Amino acid sequence: MRARRRPFFWKDQRLFCVIAILRTAVQGDLSPAEMKLLQYLYPRFLTALCRLRSLEREHSVRMDFEQFLSRLPLPTILLRWNLKPIYQNQAARDFCAVWEKGPEQAKLTNATSPIPSEILDRCRLLKQQWPHAQRPIAPQTGFKEERVHHPRSPHLRATVHLKQLSSAGVALPHFLVECEDLHSSAGHRAGLTKSRLPHIVRLTRREQEVARLVCEGRSNQEIADDACLSLPMVKKHLHAVFRKLEVPSRTRLVALMQ
Repeated sequence: MRARRRPFFWKDQRLFCVIAILRTAVQGDLSPAEMKLLQYLYPRFLTALCRLRSLEREHSVRMDFEQFLSRLPLPTILLRWNLKPIYQNQAARDFCAVWEKGPEQAKLTNATSPIPSEILDRCRLLKQQWPHAQRPIAPQTGFKEERVHHPRSPHLRATVHLKQLSSAGVALPHFLVECEDLHSSAGHRAGLTKSRLPHIVRLTRREQEVARLVCEGRSNQEIADDACLSLPMVKKHLHAVFRKLEVPSRTRLVALMQ
């Protein structure tokens, strides 16, 4: 016979981890002193698990960055489990504008369009299905995908993937949304590639050098000293890197380059 104790770990009213402690019959149940030690360690375990959850989520996002960067300029969106955007390239922003306003009206305005409600509704449907589709064995790299068509323009469509690193992970999945305009010709897409492809090859030699030093954790002053540049010139190059790669911060740049 074995005595068991199962500390439960909760986050935002959701059970996301259980640690089973098994003891032999000879060892017996936990003593008051051991229970007190477990109570002391519980918040530290919780902090470590939350950190692991965060790291797993970021690692999963990086894997999908690598997956879809090679397919740009396909309009691509990444959404967290709570449907807040992680990343949305310029092609995806243009696609959302065409979905909401139509191609002609979208050309006349620079206003940002929200992610279409039809796409978000399909993400919510996958969220409802996901808890019932879990498997205790075998990793899941892509649980399921759903295809969404524009209600009036069926040539506009989006494919929603529910992405999870593994079935044993503690991080919630995220959504990878790939958008397509089936009326677009191959020549038109090739033109978009030249003008909008946010890839490292579009950077100048100096910009690549600055991006590399940023990924090494250097400050702007350290980059200036190492690259023999003035501080204003470093800032100018860094701004160009952010613009060309469509990232808002150094953190996103590091995630993109790794």
